[in-house]
Amino acid sequence: MAIVSAIVLYVVIWFMAFFIALPIRLKTQGDVGEVVPGTHAGAPAQHHLKAKFRIVTVVAFVIWVIVVAIILSGVLGVGDIDWFHRMDPTVES
Repeated sequence: MAIVSAIVLYVVIWFMAFFIALPIRLKTQGDVGEVVPGTHAGAPAQHHLKAKFRIVTVVAFVIWVIVVAIILSGVLGVGDIDWFHRMDPTVES
């Protein structure tokens, strides 16, 4: 795995984890009861972004290490996920 591939993989995992973590512990203005005029009641009042950035960075790193270890070890290859048998059978994974 090249360094650019590893970085791209980490960024993709980080963003997926971040989008999963965004709605966690989210307090909307409607929940708090203090809707600012001109905004939607579903707009965040407390979002805890700094804490989410830190937590997601650590969690994404752990997931990234596991995925990279699986890729580099060769336990799972492209041939293993070829469910529709579209690859040439002579190509090894």
